[in-house]
Amino acid sequence: MRGVVMYGPGDVRVEEVEDARIVDSTDAVIRLAAACICGSDLWPYRGIDKLNGPAHMGHEYAGLVEQIGDDVVNVKVGDFVVGSFVASDNTCEICQAGYQSGCIHRVFMTGTQSELARIPHADGTLVPTPGIPDPELIPSLLAASDVLGTGWYAAVAAEAGPGKTIAVVGDGAVGLLAILAAKQLGAERIIAFSRHADRQVLAREFGATDIVEERGDEGVARIKEMTGGYGAHGVVEAVGTQESIWQAIHAARAGGRIGYVGIGHEVDLNGLDLFFEGVHLEGGPAPVRRFLPDLIQLIWDRKIDPGKVFDFTLPLSQAAEGYKAMDERRAIKVLLTV
Repeated sequence: MRGVVMYGPGDVRVEEVEDARIVDSTDAVIRLAAACICGSDLWPYRGIDKLNGPAHMGHEYAGLVEQIGDDVVNVKVGDFVVGSFVASDNTCEICQAGYQSGCIHRVFMTGTQSELARIPHADGTLVPTPGIPDPELIPSLLAASDVLGTGWYAAVAAEAGPGKTIAVVGDGAVGLLAILAAKQLGAERIIAFSRHADRQVLAREFGATDIVEERGDEGVARIKEMTGGYGAHGVVEAVGTQESIWQAIHAARAGGRIGYVGIGHEVDLNGLDLFFEGVHLEGGPAPVRRFLPDLIQLIWDRKIDPGKVFDFTLPLSQAAEGYKAMDERRAIKVLLTV
């Protein structure tokens, strides 16, 4: 099968790789309906995360089940399924508490920028759709596997809801879909930090009521000014830098909630400064599996259209161009047809 392999910074190739196959009796193999590139894939592409040899890329997936292991009972061959970027058994105490990304048997997915993918813990990880989806639903269902589920978790962690003001730091796919989530959860005011005109348009379409172009301390000052000096009730942090995490913390009011889902790189949280902020922090790898059934139904019923974050489509064979486009911020998120 064809798969995307990263050899080093800026070095992405599409090659023939070993076909995905059943390894454990709890596995399934799916045929991807489409693949995509994640913003987190840019960390190794830019050389910030180091690779230990060539890496088969991709962790977002949706498609048809082609094979199942002997112990798989919840999905069957021919089902169209969506799963989380973290495979989980969905039965351990942590999974049952709704934090499947912390499952004691978790497996971080890889190798889904390809034609076929092996899914561990298939019974706990895969959620069948109500039927075979129309082609126009594929991008949105694929988004549910990570960026929609991650944005949704961030909005939930920030306690988006009626009467709340929610600020979103980051205008990539996750930040934009956190805006969509906050809107669906009933937030009264949604403030998007964004300097990019095309992303501002999509932010407003997803539900942003205000746009703030300032960053850092200036951005925080604007939020305070807009909220009568209080700050936001909740803030989504979807970048993962020193500036963005402190911007999120400082933009929240005392007692406010931060949903942080940006993968932190060289972030130093000074304990004394954090102590006097008096905010709640929740985040990390999103427990997408918790939200998948509801998200799939919202997409199926055409109540949300998160697939709009895919603004550039290429065949799998041109994945290297997709990485370059996202690295150069010419694309929010790239869909790869297989």
